[in-house]
Amino acid sequence: MSPTFGIAFGGGGARGLAHIHVIEALDELGIKPVAIAGSSIGAIMGAGMAAGMTGKEIHDYARSILGRRAEVASRMWRARPGTIAEAMQNGIRVSQFNVERILKAFLPESIPETFAELKIPLKVTATDYFGHKLAVFDEGDLHSALAASAAIPAVFRPVTRDGRLLIDGGIYNPVPFDLIENDADIIIGVDVVGAPEEADRKHPTSVDLMFGATQLMMQSIIANKLKQCQPDILVRPAVSKYRVLDFLKIDALMNETADIKDQLKREVARVVEARNGAAIKGGRGKKAG
Repeated sequence: MSPTFGIAFGGGGARGLAHIHVIEALDELGIKPVAIAGSSIGAIMGAGMAAGMTGKEIHDYARSILGRRAEVASRMWRARPGTIAEAMQNGIRVSQFNVERILKAFLPESIPETFAELKIPLKVTATDYFGHKLAVFDEGDLHSALAASAAIPAVFRPVTRDGRLLIDGGIYNPVPFDLIENDADIIIGVDVVGAPEEADRKHPTSVDLMFGATQLMMQSIIANKLKQCQPDILVRPAVSKYRVLDFLKIDALMNETADIKDQLKREVARVVEARNGAAIKGGRGKKAG
């Protein structure tokens, strides 16, 4: 009997475009996860997969938009505030975009309105700002959960749902493999947080420092989590040179992270082989007894 797989897609903004390679690799291996978890961009990618989109479909859709500046600009225009009153809600905050409007403008139609319509169970993380804890959504409205999970502080406005003020799910749980550790035989975690690099940023701006500090914090959380429990497979695409909002660099990022596909395939083969070997030994042991 073939083992079941669960996958956790981590947060990392534009760096999460590398998740597409992982989805494509699983498609090529004929692996359909029975459980998916995601934080921030990972929640959005996970929703696409959970909705039944193939890696190629997600890849083509992302390129059709992010590969054309005019298309991105058009969709951002669509996501503008509907009224002056909405624009000035809680004061003028030009640096905080409405993430719910932006997702509505950018998400593919294949992603349904509710969790119940998904083909694979999905868990989406967010951070309960005033509750000081992780929030996990797996039912009800899907789009507001995705928006909350992707609400990067200082870039997007927080999302209010069920009376809670919610921000980026990656803040509390950057790679949420622990949420599905009991839902499948083999758990895969994909870490796209990255870390500050000296090469292109010897004189980091205050924005670079803010996002870089967040990366370091998230890596610290991941390292601590790995001491407590570990996924069967953890892959880390080489995404550190890209900033959190480098979505327009999709071609370069995808080209430079393509090797993660072969790496994941090797890891899957290794884990499955080890699992089968253990099962055979266990079977022999029972016969001997």
